[in-house]
Amino acid sequence: MNKFRLYLKEVYVELATKVTWPTWKDLQSSAILVMVAALIFALVVFVMDFGFEHIVKFVYELLLGKETPSA
Repeated sequence: MNKFRLYLKEVYVELATKVTWPTWKDLQSSAILVMVAALIFALVVFVMDFGFEHIVKFVYELLLGKETPSA
């Protein structure tokens, strides 16, 4: 049990004194950067999905000569 307490004490000292925590402004700018990157990634995936859907429909119409049902 003493080893566990010593471990917790060392963890606390490490987190309190040796870790460099980002400032509130750094956290905000990082969060905004992540949100913008996620939005760009989502838009790229949406455009690819939209494009592939229309390409597949076009190919089916060429091969089958009729329109495919909507999903």
